[in-house]
Amino acid sequence: MVRLVIAIVTTIFEEAAIVVAVLWGLPALGVRFPVWLLIVLMAGWAAYSVSVYRLGTKALKRKPVAGLSSLDGCQGTAVTSLSPNGMVRIMGELWSAQSADGVIDPGDMVEVVGRENMKLRVRRCAAPDTTQAR
Repeated sequence: MVRLVIAIVTTIFEEAAIVVAVLWGLPALGVRFPVWLLIVLMAGWAAYSVSVYRLGTKALKRKPVAGLSSLDGCQGTAVTSLSPNGMVRIMGELWSAQSADGVIDPGDMVEVVGRENMKLRVRRCAAPDTTQAR
């Protein structure tokens, strides 16, 4: 609710600044804008503000991105061949990975068995866990 109030107040101030600039600032410099153009400009700015507010709210409501410590045991898909290094997709994110048990082909299901710095150690798994592999 506070974000909405702040967004509305700042948009009003931004719109007021546009009006002041177009009606008083630019004419002082010899630049004239028709009123219809001012209305279009203000409507466009309001649409932009609403879009940014909605996108920001959506981003803030997303669950936090998984950290390395929470990935142990998670399952995903090999994106590239792991022989032994490659890329895997775990919980919708791409990770650099190293195979713990031989070559893993693209599309194979993998499970995280460990990590080293920012690289995951994975092994091929038999059955996918559909709640975590995206």
